[in-house]
Amino acid sequence: MHCTRDRDLMIQIEDKRRCCGCEACRQACPKECIRLEHDAEGFGYPVVDQERCIECHRCEQVCPFMKQDEPREPRAVYAACATNEELRGASSSGGLFTLLAEEMIGRGGVVFGARFDETWSVCHDYTETLEGLAPFRGSKYLQSRIGDSYRQAEHFLREGRPVLFSGTPCQIKGLTYYLGHNYDNLATVDVVCHGVPSPMVWQRYLTTTLRAQPDEVAGITFRDKSVSGWRRYDFVAQMATSTGGGSVRQFYGDNIYMQGFLHDLYLRPSCHACMAKGGRSQSDLTLGDYWGVERTCPDLERALDGDRGTSVVLVHSERGATLLAGAACRYQATNYASALTGNPSIEQSAKEPPQRQTFFERIDEEPLSSLIARLTATPWHKRLWRRLHHRAHLIKMRARRLL
Repeated sequence: MHCTRDRDLMIQIEDKRRCCGCEACRQACPKECIRLEHDAEGFGYPVVDQERCIECHRCEQVCPFMKQDEPREPRAVYAACATNEELRGASSSGGLFTLLAEEMIGRGGVVFGARFDETWSVCHDYTETLEGLAPFRGSKYLQSRIGDSYRQAEHFLREGRPVLFSGTPCQIKGLTYYLGHNYDNLATVDVVCHGVPSPMVWQRYLTTTLRAQPDEVAGITFRDKSVSGWRRYDFVAQMATSTGGGSVRQFYGDNIYMQGFLHDLYLRPSCHACMAKGGRSQSDLTLGDYWGVERTCPDLERALDGDRGTSVVLVHSERGATLLAGAACRYQATNYASALTGNPSIEQSAKEPPQRQTFFERIDEEPLSSLIARLTATPWHKRLWRRLHHRAHLIKMRARRLL
């Protein structure tokens, strides 16, 4: 949080690229005088009630942007997937998060993750049961509200409970700074993060493009692979039976919200200058999709249905290695260079596109779908190639199921 402190100005964010919205400052304030206010882009930033502030500087001490940590390469890298094919099919990639979480629950622990709330926004929450893990499963392409999760995790840790905390790299870095010291009963898992889109844009997409109010939606899956497979997944919105049921299914490249996200059109400003990538989050494990696994681990690819999803696992600590060893998965050692080739977001921040400013200037003046389409326009020959390639992929998938 790059800020100035003044009795008249209070805390002011001078550069929005240096605030990731992790809310560590708000949760650490002993006077509870920090609140989050959302700007015109839909992102929350801390604001201090100067009358109640006691100048303790605790908010600055826990801010993950106040110190530039050194990058670190992982101790080990694996391609891995669950042996339970049903779980693997229901997960975004190889199902590793659920396996790690089940291991923690089995030890009497608590698991923190991101889930949809009643408005189909995303928030952090915790569970102490296996049944409570399902809402945390699957990718969710918008920023999660941390709420009081850091405080709650600290409470369980002080009680001696094992805790598994999952999130984006900046959220894990925020937790690490908030806690202030290492807990032997804490394990942290972050994800290979491309960036977090604006929750405001997502809500506008729901109401103007899907034309659905929150109570009219029964389920959202950003990475459904039941029809098109893992590599060319679908966006699926399941509608409530009270409104006629049915579902909306689109290849991710044709879904207008995903199109804007993949063009970095409405990511949080800090995502273009992330200070938690490259192992700086201090997580024990990093999980992501192992793009290119068919070239790196052909034996694993042949032994399993490769288009059902394979995870890349970066091990950063002995605790992470122990947690992975206890998971019921099949894995094969590989190397960091191959993981990085398929996932440059492990180290690199998304570049801010020149159209980003125009998008937010025009969002109230132009229908969302046409605005995104105009600013991310793809030449007709590339669109044609993409559709033909997707159709050929579907034919291949159907033929494989018939064998």
